[in-house]
Amino acid sequence: MHHQPCLLVDWGGHGECAWGYALPGVDPDAFTLLTTLGKKVLTMMHPTMDRNWKWVLNFRAVILMLLCHMTSALEVPLDPKVLEGLPQPPTITLQTPKDYIFDPRENIVIHCEAKGKPKPSFSWTRNGTHFDVEKDSKVLMKPGSGTLIIDISEEKAEAYEGTYQCTAHNEHGTAISNNIVIRQSRSPLWSKERNEAITVQMGLSLVLQCRPPAGLPPPVIFWMDNNFQRLPLDKRVSQALNGDLYFSSVLPEDTRSDYICYARFPHTQTIQQKQPISVTVLTNSPEGERRPGFMLPLGPTSTKMVLRGETLELECIAEGLPTPEISWQKDGGELPSSRVYFHNFKKTLKISNVNEDDAGDYRCTATNNMGTAQHVIKVTVKAAPFWVSAPRNLILAPNETGILTCRVNGEPKPKITWFVNGVPIENAPEDHTRKVEDDTMILSSVQSGSSAVYQCNASNEFGYLMANAFVNVLAQPPRVLTPPNQVYQVITNNSALLHCSSFGSPIPTITWFKDSQTSIKNGDLYVIHENGTLEIHVAQPLNSGNYTCIATNNLGITENHVYLEVKEPTRILKQLEYKVVQRGMNAVFECKVKHDPSLIPTMTWLKDNGELPDDERFEVGTDSLTIKDVTDEDEATYTCIMNTTLDQDSASAMLTVIEATPTPAIAYEKPDPPTDLELTDQKERSVQLTWIPGDEHNSPIQKFIIQYEDLLHQPGVWINLTEVPGTSTTAQLNLSPYVYYSFRVLALNQVGYSQPSLPSHQYRTNPAAPDENPSGVRGVGTEPGTLVISWTPLTGFQSNGPGLQYVVQWRQKDVEEAWSSKNVVNASQFVVTGTPTFVPYEIKVQASNDYGSGPEAEVVTGYSAEDLPLSAPDSVQIIVHNGTLAEVHWEPVLSNSVRGKLKGYKVYYRRERGLLEAEEETDQKEQVLLFSGNHSKGRLPGLQPYSLYSVFVTVLNSKGEGLPSPSKTFETPEGVPGPPSFLNVIHPSLDSLTLVWGPPLNHNGRLIGYTLKYQPVNSTSELGPVKIMTFLANETTINLGNLNSNMLYKFYLNAKTIKGSGPMVTEEAFTVMNTTHTRPTLETGKVPPVGPAFGTVNTSVSEDSAVISWEYFGHHKNVYVEYIVENSKEDWKKELVNSSHSHMVKGLKPGASYRVRVVARDPADPTVHSTDEVLVSVPAVPSRQVDIATQGWFIGLMCAMALLILVLLIVCFIKRNKGGKYPVKEKEDAHQDPEIQPMKEDDGTFGEYRSMESDTEDHKPLKGSRTPSNGTVRRDESDDSLVDYGEGGDGQFNEDGSFIGQYSGKKEKDTHEGNESSEAPSPVNAMNSFV
Repeated sequence: MHHQPCLLVDWGGHGECAWGYALPGVDPDAFTLLTTLGKKVLTMMHPTMDRNWKWVLNFRAVILMLLCHMTSALEVPLDPKVLEGLPQPPTITLQTPKDYIFDPRENIVIHCEAKGKPKPSFSWTRNGTHFDVEKDSKVLMKPGSGTLIIDISEEKAEAYEGTYQCTAHNEHGTAISNNIVIRQSRSPLWSKERNEAITVQMGLSLVLQCRPPAGLPPPVIFWMDNNFQRLPLDKRVSQALNGDLYFSSVLPEDTRSDYICYARFPHTQTIQQKQPISVTVLTNSPEGERRPGFMLPLGPTSTKMVLRGETLELECIAEGLPTPEISWQKDGGELPSSRVYFHNFKKTLKISNVNEDDAGDYRCTATNNMGTAQHVIKVTVKAAPFWVSAPRNLILAPNETGILTCRVNGEPKPKITWFVNGVPIENAPEDHTRKVEDDTMILSSVQSGSSAVYQCNASNEFGYLMANAFVNVLAQPPRVLTPPNQVYQVITNNSALLHCSSFGSPIPTITWFKDSQTSIKNGDLYVIHENGTLEIHVAQPLNSGNYTCIATNNLGITENHVYLEVKEPTRILKQLEYKVVQRGMNAVFECKVKHDPSLIPTMTWLKDNGELPDDERFEVGTDSLTIKDVTDEDEATYTCIMNTTLDQDSASAMLTVIEATPTPAIAYEKPDPPTDLELTDQKERSVQLTWIPGDEHNSPIQKFIIQYEDLLHQPGVWINLTEVPGTSTTAQLNLSPYVYYSFRVLALNQVGYSQPSLPSHQYRTNPAAPDENPSGVRGVGTEPGTLVISWTPLTGFQSNGPGLQYVVQWRQKDVEEAWSSKNVVNASQFVVTGTPTFVPYEIKVQASNDYGSGPEAEVVTGYSAEDLPLSAPDSVQIIVHNGTLAEVHWEPVLSNSVRGKLKGYKVYYRRERGLLEAEEETDQKEQVLLFSGNHSKGRLPGLQPYSLYSVFVTVLNSKGEGLPSPSKTFETPEGVPGPPSFLNVIHPSLDSLTLVWGPPLNHNGRLIGYTLKYQPVNSTSELGPVKIMTFLANETTINLGNLNSNMLYKFYLNAKTIKGSGPMVTEEAFTVMNTTHTRPTLETGKVPPVGPAFGTVNTSVSEDSAVISWEYFGHHKNVYVEYIVENSKEDWKKELVNSSHSHMVKGLKPGASYRVRVVARDPADPTVHSTDEVLVSVPAVPSRQVDIATQGWFIGLMCAMALLILVLLIVCFIKRNKGGKYPVKEKEDAHQDPEIQPMKEDDGTFGEYRSMESDTEDHKPLKGSRTPSNGTVRRDESDDSLVDYGEGGDGQFNEDGSFIGQYSGKKEKDTHEGNESSEAPSPVNAMNSFV
């Protein structure tokens, strides 16, 4: 016998045999196995020197290592990109079982599926000769496979019975299926016979024979009466395995004439019956009691042969009176409790999954009160061939050596026969590189082109096994399968795994480098695993960096780069403090956390491991939890959890709520923990737990909490399992498979939880198949040509057993193709590559373990990755509606060019320049609008009139934008101008002022001039008459004379184009009174040489206020009027005035003197510029000697004046609607300028200032402002939805309004028709325009 080059190793209790290895360049007749472990050496000598293996070894486990260039068999990854283009001999993937019994009423389907590259072709043999499928019109071979479909609806089914074998062939080899025996199911008729009536004396035994016809498969036997009621069976009356009916002793009630045996044939679903048997029980001479005797089997002993793996069925049926009891035992051993079953009132013994240890003598004993009887059944166990190690596919590089091993067992010992490409090895062409030694085939120095499929057939008298294993000779340069530039993130002191999955033939050698320089070797810090993965046991910040893995074989070299980032751990710096708070007070828990700055933390607060109540009393801060007005329900354990994407930390503290004034009469405490935990009624999926409660300490126990610890999956973690009322001391616990349970109990009273009890004894449940599949299954594409299938993995607790893996299946939706499948271990996603762009896929993920598969997985739909759109929109056209609005149209792209989910179209537009040659050019920001869905047009709002714009359109999907359309340009017509850039008042004197202004920043057309309006405002905020002046476009200054001294004037200025007047700016200024304080006067038109400078400072006073005016030539924006009571030590009071040149200080004390100054500050300039201090004296209010309010004449006069005022109010109310009271109103009515909004309709005044002719309203004066006023805008005639404007834009729009609007006391309700100047220039107005 040839010894095989394999050692059965037992390392840590796992017996494995290393098969399918490759020996490059090694003589198969002589090789040495050598390994050194400490001081122990194992040496395997040359077989010609000693036919027995010589061992020099004495250690607990033997490890097999073939040094001298031995390599393991190459595994081809399932990545389609790798498999694409790799040749592969055929592999049978699906075939019909060896014994196939078909129903003659249905078609015969014989399965034969295979894979290979190129795709294999199929042929069949029947009864050892070629079966020409094409010549038989009733036989159809399924396209793309070898599956046969035979139509027997019009043919005799017997014609197609026989032994079939399928062959799958391509240029690299031939694979064959098992011999499939096809037989027709049969249900023959019962032979005609006449049953004699049976007469039997009471107390005797009786056998009624059934003897059904032999069917295929054998029928199921049962006994019934004429009414189709099953005959009752018990210890006295029983049915044997062969169908006969046995009576241990007959009774009078057994008399009947309709004992009928029925035979049901499963495949044809037909039932046949035997002729009825009549039984009469005589009672004239009943039989007395007697000891047992065996009716079946007969004699003291019998034999039984059973095959390994089948079910052993032994039966003993005894007669006797009283009815005997049957018991079983095995001589010299015990019955296997986990596989033994009793049936037919213990008359039948069944042992499932028989093995060699079940052979022996089985003794059945029949017992009644008269004695016993025994029968011994000698059981022998034979075995059809079964695999110890089936040959595995082998992939070798040229000049490598490989071994195929076909290790089987059986009783008697099977005979092993080898085939190559379906031909017996002895009939195949001679190959000197191939050598067969019994169950081992050695292939030496294989060469390209020598790929083949080898078959191993092991047979004995009870059956056979046949396996295909291909040897594929490949020469492939290395490839790295791990995606490039992956970033791995780990927390400090945790292990890091950097993957480098590779493929090549010969198997590539993997080396690692850090930062492209430092070579990494196996050692204490690093471990390089066989699959190329680099493991860093304890990662530190210094391990961060760029890592390069290099895969090398004799055909080439390739590399891949990955990155490792080692992050600081998340830590709660201070544990939460235990809180004892009186009812109605506040409780605050602080949770200070430190974390890696590159990770985004999320803080979560829990109450008793659950969510916080939805109660406004619970306030969660950045690093704290505040509970206001605490109640008894708030008493709990509060936990702060800080999560990042990589780690978390938590801390807990208890909140105890006490009475505000507790009464010490009774001491309430937490209960003592329960004791004496005991497990009873132990079952596979349940157990009963009992305990003894501890002391309640004056507070009744409300409930018990039962917790468990899973010592296998989560040691040290206690999880709530269930709870029971405080009056119970037992709990029935439902359990899960494959868990090492340990239980403990906590008691809860009004004060709180007790300490946990001591843990119970450990209770282990057996493994089982998973009860559920992973959740969250989804399929999305990340990169073109990919589909990432991901899921939420099962926990160790949910796995139900060892060897958890996921069967991932996918196929393209609405396309008839088979499911692709991949088994995934220790991962929660799988990447399918080579997919078309953005097509739907059906996806299933099923959990399985070593004990079976979970339930059938639900099918979900996912989409492969999108790609950028291929084409740009065509036929872009622009329609200009007015100076601020245009509409762009385009031709939508074809749906197949989107290559993803259409999200809409993006319109990019930018103002290139103005159409005025004199206008300064500025770099305009490009604006973009998104139009969702399949739109073909959109509006561009907020355009600047009299400008040149460019626009282009792109199509958008989830991946990004496609190519832009050709750029189009368009011009906007003229519009109303913007407000003048500034309006300043300079050189105030007693009766004159000088106004200086600048042109608008946005001309929006050709300027034709300016309009100036001004009016006086007296000390009571009454408005005087309005004067109007017009100027040419090139005029920017005017000196106004003939003004009143010490008078506040209000100025309004706007610019005009041919489209109308634009919004205006306003300014206020005082003329000078006699009291003056000056600084040295600057020459006209000159600017101070350094920093800001102030000119003349003027003051005027009233009873409780002072008006300060000044000249200012600086650039500072922050200008203040500061004042302080003379000789006071208080801080200066200051009021911000910004760009105004005058300011009224209110609230001064009569009779007091104040020091006043004007100060200019700039955040960017530390220098403070100030005028000289001015002394302002507020006149004292003269005291009145007589209180006239108490005089009668004064009271009468007031009543008369009140009556007169009432009459005047009535008259004003009647005439109010006629308008025309004041000059400004008359001009508004005369011109009806649509660009200037109307004055306040209630009284015709300018905003907050009231007319000198009306004192019916109390308006306060409004400080001067240089910003444009807000006004109403007209409604656009368009009814288009705001959707036409897209979903966003980067442009900002100027506001439109008039000088009247700034001082209006309320928003105008009427809308006014006008030209383009009334179009909505702001986002708000744009919305109003398209409601």
